[in-house]
Amino acid sequence: MNVVVTGGAGFIGANLCRELTKRPASHRVTVLDDLSTGSAANLDGVAAELVEGSVLDTRLLDDVMSSADAVVHLAARPSVPRSLAEPVASHEANATGTVRVLEACRRRGVHVVVASSSSVYGDTAELPKHEALPTLPLSPYAASKVATEAYTLAYGAAYGLPVLVLRFFNVYGPLQPAAHAYAAVIPAFIDAMLRGRPVSILGDGLQTRDFTYVGTVARVLADAVERSVTCQGPVNLAFGSRVSLRQLVERLTAAVGSPPREIRYEAARAGDVRDSQAADGLLRRLFPDITPEPLDSGLAETVRWFRRLPGYVPDPRASAGGHAAAGAGAAAAPDGPPEREPAGPPPAA
Repeated sequence: MNVVVTGGAGFIGANLCRELTKRPASHRVTVLDDLSTGSAANLDGVAAELVEGSVLDTRLLDDVMSSADAVVHLAARPSVPRSLAEPVASHEANATGTVRVLEACRRRGVHVVVASSSSVYGDTAELPKHEALPTLPLSPYAASKVATEAYTLAYGAAYGLPVLVLRFFNVYGPLQPAAHAYAAVIPAFIDAMLRGRPVSILGDGLQTRDFTYVGTVARVLADAVERSVTCQGPVNLAFGSRVSLRQLVERLTAAVGSPPREIRYEAARAGDVRDSQAADGLLRRLFPDITPEPLDSGLAETVRWFRRLPGYVPDPRASAGGHAAAGAGAAAAPDGPPEREPAGPPPAA
């Protein structure tokens, strides 16, 4: 099977490419990425062809998809705060870019899996958040993802295009960069803890998130492609965990082996939701064979990946017969996402 992954040099995309190329089906994978947020280094050692370019380039899209059997559309301009600063750029990359991808897929009748976001729910108080809830976007990024969903489902209804929209929640794991202004919370916390710097929590730290390990996300995406899974509505891609940021620091303390030097509380960020937790019934019906790895073991694997990067101090517990890795992974508790993914090269700074 020939699979095109837009945004395949990014954090989730590169993990997906690893998953696809290691499967017995031996997929041929082509990555289309403009490298604005991804890095070619993320694909080192992966048997995937990288085509550098934008999903806004119609001619290039047609060329890349000329022999595609399936498309996973991950290319986007991420980040709520970035969208607040540059709303038009978010719309063009996320909404217009998706329409261009859908048009290219429509011309060939190609199955397409499209990434959306839990941010479309806004700050609704109802938990867990199920797919029948209204969308109430609080940021241009969230609005662009509402448009992404609407266009994808409309192409499925109007043109009979086989589509699947997956709402990602807080995905984390190897290859997720920490060294930029819009870093996600888990890599930002790990980076601070490993460097002996204060951990900054925006808000009171009692806000909750449904964290999903990137290995599980990659397995769901690969399974969706191989079985040509479709759905007439969006599907949450998370497994119903709910962890506060304060609890996250405690879990990371176990994974790192020592507490943060200091915890600082700062002003909450505009556009952020208070609580997030997925209803996972539809996901489990569509993907009954996917079992998420518990949060603790996913965090332990992520910390181990960070420790292998230049500039981080190795785990001092590792000198005691390798007990560090075993101990961190053994603390797994049944409260959330994921599957282990082979470590890859460091992301671009």
